[in-house]
Amino acid sequence: MKNTAPFLPNLHLQSLRKKPRSSAQVMADERRCKIGKSLLGLKACFGKFIPEDILQNNAKGHHSRHRIFNKETTFWAFFSQIIDADGGCAEAVKKLKTYLDFNGDESLSVSTGSYCKSRGKLLETDLIEILKHTSTSFQVNSEDQPLAGRRVVVVDGTGLSMPDTPENQENWPQISSQKAGCGFPTMRLLGCFDLATGAILSHACGNKKNHELPLLRQQKGTFKKWDIFLGDKGFCSFYDMYWLLKKGVDSVIPLARRIPKTEQTCIKKLAKNDLLICWKRPAWYKKAPLPKNEWSQLPEELLLRQIKVDVEQPGFRVKSVYIITTLLDPKIYSAQDIADLYYRRWSVELFFRDLKTTTKMDILRCKSPAMIRKELLMYFIAYNAIRHLIYESAHAYEKDPMRLSYKGALQALRQTEVYFNRAVHCPAEIVRIRENLHDSIHTNISPFRPGRSEPRCLKRRSKPYQLLTHPRHEMIEIKHRSKYRAKAA
Repeated sequence: MKNTAPFLPNLHLQSLRKKPRSSAQVMADERRCKIGKSLLGLKACFGKFIPEDILQNNAKGHHSRHRIFNKETTFWAFFSQIIDADGGCAEAVKKLKTYLDFNGDESLSVSTGSYCKSRGKLLETDLIEILKHTSTSFQVNSEDQPLAGRRVVVVDGTGLSMPDTPENQENWPQISSQKAGCGFPTMRLLGCFDLATGAILSHACGNKKNHELPLLRQQKGTFKKWDIFLGDKGFCSFYDMYWLLKKGVDSVIPLARRIPKTEQTCIKKLAKNDLLICWKRPAWYKKAPLPKNEWSQLPEELLLRQIKVDVEQPGFRVKSVYIITTLLDPKIYSAQDIADLYYRRWSVELFFRDLKTTTKMDILRCKSPAMIRKELLMYFIAYNAIRHLIYESAHAYEKDPMRLSYKGALQALRQTEVYFNRAVHCPAEIVRIRENLHDSIHTNISPFRPGRSEPRCLKRRSKPYQLLTHPRHEMIEIKHRSKYRAKAA
């Protein structure tokens, strides 16, 4: 029957009501409603660094329904929790509740239960894929690379602690000198960083008994042909230099566990303090990375280059350093360029400082191993996203990205996040806020202080509290605690 009511086109005359809405229209309206209840301001800032298809709701199972804490909202709330100064779950939930209240929706409770359950349903494989995307999406020019246009991967290890729970203790036990209930689980972490951008490329986790070399071998896929591996003395190994060279990766490491070659024992003298040498294959040992029959198939010797660098800068512990490298051509890779590259190895310590001290990753918060791994991945994703902002700002204003302050960028992002959330539906306003953010980042330049020596000593004295030497329920506190003095570290 034809509708004869020209002023009421949506009126269905057969039933005297509006035409029934299709299921597609209902789902579209629900999606628009949920978008309005999400922390998508961060998505507007980092959307091109984070693959959107991974954050779509699953077809079935966890995160398949359209709820407030759907997959996308949970991820960005977790992201916001990581970059927040407080870093607690309650802070993330209250931030989302304030945003919803501002938009007229007061349905969200301040309880963290729903958020924590939804956060636990995030798949670790999805977070690994997002981290991989953030680490490979940098557009680095060859002139930005530290040496001859080649990517330099700097590697180092560090330690982390976490809440004292039976599950965490089983995976990452505390040191044996501490009594049960008096210490915290300790994780050994090895990270591979891009020296040009500061982004973390991959990582491997172990406990206190794991050496850094086995953790490095777990990340063989990180290295690509034509890369340069840069490490400290702990990575000076015949086998590891061989498998890296076999992949087309050169190495620059300081000499350790071997006697330096002299001009009389070298193959050729390239220049003063610059020698072409040969390393013999060491004998097989029980803890070797290969069985004895495979170890015997390794080449009997490696052709290497030994460079002696004299340290004239006061304040350094050593007066000379021997650098071993597979970069054999002195015309392309001069001894001074290689020495300058090794001098930049300290940058990896600053990268870990940005993660552990500035972003507060040194003490993880989750109470189960599965959530510890997810929390670690979220720290790396947030770190790489901020490194993207720094790199963009550096290129926009022709600055050195390594001179721009990571802490300044994080502070600028924290202050700008609320404005991104307000302008989530206004693309022009988003562009303006991003430009202001880049302008704020490029003005925070770290001073150039080469050779600066800072002793690792504490000036501020700690409180004279008694040390916990027994489990808390067995500990007896000393009376007159104000007169008690803590033992010297």
